[in-house]
Amino acid sequence: MFGSTPRGVGAYAKVGLETSVAAASPHKLIVMLYDGALVAVMSALAHMKSGNPAEKGKAISKAIQIIDNGLRASLDKEAGGQIAESLDALYEYMSARLLTANIENKPEILEEVRGLLADLRDTWNQIGSSPAAQPQAQNKPAFASV
Repeated sequence: MFGSTPRGVGAYAKVGLETSVAAASPHKLIVMLYDGALVAVMSALAHMKSGNPAEKGKAISKAIQIIDNGLRASLDKEAGGQIAESLDALYEYMSARLLTANIENKPEILEEVRGLLADLRDTWNQIGSSPAAQPQAQNKPAFASV
């Protein structure tokens, strides 16, 4: 009569996400990208272990898209200098490793990428919560042009 509950819940979640994105600072957007990539990698790992190659592939593709079209695309190599260049190389490495994990069906590679993403996310959160970073919260981070 009123539509399916899963569709309604999905629509509600989408509105919640869109609202969060619209209200987020550039710093928070990067954290959200890391979170999304981590969720996708963990989903790929679960699907790999359960023997579901189609869903594993979708999750790995999503993680790669977040890394390449979100995290890598947000880098400002002019303002960020060597840090941005190093992050770009690390993001490229992670995308390549995800492709290898998908092709070779190796969960240990997914764990490697998960660990790298988690470390970067934790570091990014520490940067955002440091007293020196607080005055810049209104401005863009030096090496991200989100």
